[in-house]
Amino acid sequence: MSKPFTLGVLGSGKGSNFVAIANAVAAGNIPAEIGIVLSDVETAGILAHARARKIPAQFIPPGKFRTKLDEEAERAFVAALQNTRVDLIVLAGFMRVLKGDFLRAFEGRIVNVHPSLLPSFPGLEAWRQALDQGVKVAGCTVHFVDAGVDSGAIIGQQAVPVLDHDTTESLHQRIHAAEHELYPKCVAAVARGEISVQGRRVVWKK
Repeated sequence: MSKPFTLGVLGSGKGSNFVAIANAVAAGNIPAEIGIVLSDVETAGILAHARARKIPAQFIPPGKFRTKLDEEAERAFVAALQNTRVDLIVLAGFMRVLKGDFLRAFEGRIVNVHPSLLPSFPGLEAWRQALDQGVKVAGCTVHFVDAGVDSGAIIGQQAVPVLDHDTTESLHQRIHAAEHELYPKCVAAVARGEISVQGRRVVWKK
């Protein structure tokens, strides 16, 4: 038997996008298995969700930096993912910027979801940026990860209207709900080999 398409998931928080993807895998909507879940936060909810599903879950200390992994931590993350023979790395609320050696080890095989319609509002609290700018349409983007911040080739996007009475919390909540729909669809398309990358453009095969 051939090895199933294997996902490695990285997260730092509650893990709601992980839950959406795990549920889609369990329902057969993503033709893959989740091989391992890793976190830089020992008490992260994503680890508890993984363990409840009997998925291998591991905390790896991130090291001395606040916004990235130190060299020792990076090597440990890469080793854990390579030992699991993951085909795709799914970032689900992972709050550290991935750097050179990690990106080279998994080039073209890391995806992320961001709470804005990129390239608008990269970086932190994108929903707050959108509200502050007064845009009428916000949303979320699934994209490949490169060396920039939220700058990789865009796989899919889903729009969310900004309502006149929206607060940062209400808008964030609706964008989050859109992420839970879009992210599993995009991961499934990658797992099925239904997309190709042509420069900056990601083309979905008919």
